[in-house]
Parts: sequence; structure tokens; C-alpha cells
Amino acid sequence: MNQRFRITRSMQDSNAEQSISLEECKLYFESQPDFTYSPVLNIVGAESTMTIEGDFFMWDLEGAQIAFRLYMGDLYVAISNEAIVPKMIEIATELRADIVEG
Repeated sequence: MNQRFRITRSMQDSNAEQSISLEECKLYFESQPDFTYSPVLNIVGAESTMTIEGDFFMWDLEGAQIAFRLYMGDLYVAISNEAIVPKMIEIATELRADIVEG
């Protein structure tokens, strides 16, 4: 099972902008050559496909699509590959946010 992490500012008392906004994410991820925005995430199983609506920033990691989901002011990502960890840290640093498990 993959670990899930949250990139958040909710623990920062000194930061006036505790929520990470959609506009802020779109500006940041547009500047990243290996990210695209998607309003849906399609998960294809052996016998069915599930579609989840939301704000997803899809990272192309060697042909695999890794979803960073913006939900209620925080970004979420599941760690299915060790290469995701440094990218998650880079994103949190650029967004002036913390990383918490869960």
C-alpha cells in the first residue's frame, strides 16, 4: 500500500495564506515542463474505469502519471515510487509549505 502525503500550510501560524489556491498551483505547475493540469483522474482497472473529478496536476514520471491533487487548500500525493519524494519536497519548498503524512 502506498503512503499518502499532504503538502500544507495549515501548521504555519506566521503565514497569512494558509490555503494553497488553485490559481497558485496552476501558475507554479505551468512553469514545470513535466506537469499537466486535469479536472479528472481516470483509474483503469482490469474490468472497470473509475473517474474522479477534482483538480489534479499530473506529473509524467518515465511514462507513469503521478497525481498531485489539490483538495481543500492542500496538495495530496501517494508515494508509489521513491522518485516522487524529492519532487514532493521541491514542490513543498516552492509553495512555502510543509509535508505531513496522511
